[in-house]
Amino acid sequence: MTPESEKNILSRLWIYQRERFPLAGYLPLVAAFTFSAASYSRICRGGGGFVPWTRLTAGIVTSFGVFLLLRLFDEFKDAEDDAAYRPYRPVPRGLVTLRELGRLIVLVVAAMILLNAILMPRMLPALGLALGYILLMWREFFVREWLRRHAVAYMMTHMMIMPLTDFYTTGLDWMNARVAMPRGLFLFLTVTFLNGCVIEIGRKIRNPKDEEKGVETYSYLWGPDRAVRIWLGILTVTAVLAYLCCAIAGYGLAALPFLVLCWIACALPGILFRRTGRYAAKIETAAGVWTVCMYLLIGGVPMILERFGA
Repeated sequence: MTPESEKNILSRLWIYQRERFPLAGYLPLVAAFTFSAASYSRICRGGGGFVPWTRLTAGIVTSFGVFLLLRLFDEFKDAEDDAAYRPYRPVPRGLVTLRELGRLIVLVVAAMILLNAILMPRMLPALGLALGYILLMWREFFVREWLRRHAVAYMMTHMMIMPLTDFYTTGLDWMNARVAMPRGLFLFLTVTFLNGCVIEIGRKIRNPKDEEKGVETYSYLWGPDRAVRIWLGILTVTAVLAYLCCAIAGYGLAALPFLVLCWIACALPGILFRRTGRYAAKIETAAGVWTVCMYLLIGGVPMILERFGA
């Protein structure tokens, strides 16, 4: 027993979220992610004004639940490795137990289903698709050892949850409007997938001296220079597709200067890392900033400007 483990469950979960899933950081990001996706759908189909706030709020809560579930299920997937190599994390050090996190998973899933069933039952199939995929991710598609030996396949299968989640968030508009999926959304979902890859690779690039035993980073698997080159390549492809998304929606030229500026600012840590071997931690930050900027630039900001006549 530790002093932490003797606290009540709410206090321990508060410490857990601070370390593993900080609400103050994730909630604004998920809100921007959800608002921008629903707004892009609305713009593409020529719908006027914002998605109703009740529906949008329920969508934000549901999207937040999806990402929380990803974190919680990771605790189960990584329990053995964490116990062996990362005893400082909440589960191996006894802050929370897997049984307690399992109960939290049940509560989160029940709340998500109930919320959507009451407020927007048309979203239940899309929600079910995302939840089903999370379960497959938890079981690692029943080919755990094969995936662990193939880093690219592992990343691609796991990053598919991003477009599946955005299938839900864009559906806050078009599914509830009872129309076909608007033109441009497939490309938007592709950008979502690539943004997931940008984040995934970006957070696993480290200086050689910072590598941890038992943690398979991309800089360890591919080598630091190659990992950054791949990351920069995906960043560039994502920028091009993001421009095409904006062009389809009718504001490609207006968005282009901002896209270029975002690319330069976010690519800079990677370029400096290749030249100096430093700034690896900044790459992860840049990946997060890039993703938020892309969502806001493609859907959120244009919708706000359109709504207020700018």
